[in-house]
Amino acid sequence: FNWLSQIVSVTAFGIRSLPQRKGSSITSIFGIAGVVAVMVAVLSIAQGIMRTMDNSASADNAIVLRSGATSEMMSGLSGDDVRYIAESPGVARNANGALASSELFVIINLLKKTTRTDANVPLRGVTAPAFEVRERFSLVEGRMFEWGLNEVIVGVGARMEFEGLELGDTIPVGQEEWPVVGVFEAGGGLAETEIWVDAAVLQPAYRRGNSYQSVYARLESPDAFQEFKDALTSDPRLNVKPMRESDFYASQSEMLYNLITGLGTFIAVVMGFGAIFGALNTMYTAVSARAREIATLRALGFHSGPVVISVLTESLLLALTGGLI
Repeated sequence: FNWLSQIVSVTAFGIRSLPQRKGSSITSIFGIAGVVAVMVAVLSIAQGIMRTMDNSASADNAIVLRSGATSEMMSGLSGDDVRYIAESPGVARNANGALASSELFVIINLLKKTTRTDANVPLRGVTAPAFEVRERFSLVEGRMFEWGLNEVIVGVGARMEFEGLELGDTIPVGQEEWPVVGVFEAGGGLAETEIWVDAAVLQPAYRRGNSYQSVYARLESPDAFQEFKDALTSDPRLNVKPMRESDFYASQSEMLYNLITGLGTFIAVVMGFGAIFGALNTMYTAVSARAREIATLRALGFHSGPVVISVLTESLLLALTGGLI
């Protein structure tokens, strides 16, 4: 009990004397705060990427790429391929036919609003079923593009990030300027960073003929995926790779997620070492500034243990303050 009372007494005395060591204390607090801030920021970015990918996927949806392709840019499907895919069992249908959207994916350059530097922006050519396959799609401003005309609609995320995507603006596509006629949302998903256009007018603009890069299909149910996949992979006319939409987006985000978390962790660890040295300096300063007091306490019968614990408690308190900040 006497030992515990010594710890409480010495620790309380040390904490009350912190204002006398403002410089070193503030350095330690903000050193720890910086480490925690970096780690929180990095993990927030990584978590945001995963959340965006989750919002992009539907349990009822599948995507079909050419076998061996790891992204839409690397894929290629012919007009016959997409027709066979749409006719496969497991694909949901309505009065207008199969809910399978054959899509073309290209990249154009626009200026970023913040830096005014060139940046790659996805331009997606879609077919009519795209708006039913992606059930979270909704037009929030303007109107839908006219089928067969050189008109585009833009996602709210793309409009926020890039210049020239307001209603009435025009963007360069191929050799022409195409007007922006509408703005859409997609439930916070990746599609909101894209520009959409009729695939039939995008194909000749980039000399793609009757080719596509992917097919997004709404299935009858999540359980219908295996039937859908087996039908496609066993069809000798096709050489394709069907995936659940959620699996596709997870694979696309995994590399970026690992890169961000790995780099952020490395930076935080390096900063953490700096913060540790800052905390050690604070502890050293605390002991140095109170050498006479500590000697007096020892002369009065206080043990060395309570003194050491009091110094560690002060450092822990400063670190906790920095972490909370």
